[in-house]
Amino acid sequence: MGRYNIILKKVLTLQKKTTMKNLFKALAEFQQECPVIHKGTQGYGYSYADLPTIFEVINPLLAKHGLGFTQELDGTALVTTIFHSESGEFRASRAELIQGVQLKGMNEFQVYGSNLTYMRRYCLSCALGLVTDKDTDASGKQVKTKSAISAERFAKSLEAIKEGRYTVEALKANFSLTDEQLKKLS
Repeated sequence: MGRYNIILKKVLTLQKKTTMKNLFKALAEFQQECPVIHKGTQGYGYSYADLPTIFEVINPLLAKHGLGFTQELDGTALVTTIFHSESGEFRASRAELIQGVQLKGMNEFQVYGSNLTYMRRYCLSCALGLVTDKDTDASGKQVKTKSAISAERFAKSLEAIKEGRYTVEALKANFSLTDEQLKKLS
């Protein structure tokens, strides 16, 4: 456990024992004024606000309400701290960076930078209560997994294909076929 992590745990314990009236009041006022931040940067099948766009919107509002933030690395984690500059009250959260990811066309340094930027955006959005992307969680489509087909059902499917009541495409779309079954279809 890193030195910073030990200090953070002590601070989080202390936070639980103290009120943070100034921080929470300023944060609530900030949230009432902060708009939805969505400029439509395109990802793979989704859109979001990138960090420069987020900073452009939040920095003047944070200053107006006496708030600030830091984001620091602690080993393989990102620590996001939101603070009230006048009272010194603050809240910190820690999120582990995703490990072992490979992205097409990127070397390990580029993947690390992408990972860090992604985590900074989401951790800051979470800590400040920002809306920075379209909520697509509820609109996701369930992915249908293909099941194996029994020998008996495969034989009946072959008959239906020969009679024109079923297609090879439908069979492949609905079932996970073995190499042997695929050969029989050829």
